[in-house]
Amino acid sequence: EVDLVESGGGFVQAGGSLRLSCAAASGGSLDDYIIGWFRQVPGKEREAISYRANSGEITWYADSVKGRFAISSDYAENKVYLQMNSLRPERTAVCYCADEVVLAGPDLSTRDGYEYWGEGTQVTAYS
Repeated sequence: EVDLVESGGGFVQAGGSLRLSCAAASGGSLDDYIIGWFRQVPGKEREAISYRANSGEITWYADSVKGRFAISSDYAENKVYLQMNSLRPERTAVCYCADEVVLAGPDLSTRDGYEYWGEGTQVTAYS
């Protein structure tokens, strides 16, 4: 188990960028885990944005963010980042990072694929 802390959310004009960070508050190196990023708008299901596995050898993006978002990591800082570019105007969402150890478990593009979650960071892209 690793405790996760998200940061980097905020208010940004549509078309702008934000970089979210997922840090390990305790429990070891994030490079040893599958790290997923999710977003949730109030009243809607939590949906996957991206995940990273096998020290970055495997990455996945939701169709809605392909070409605009990029997941990366900094081993020395023990963080996983989500660079979000060309943000589209939308209601405030909370973005979460989550971790999992088992690659061959439930679908990693679903909430069930992850066992441990951070508290989230809010993102608002206004028009």
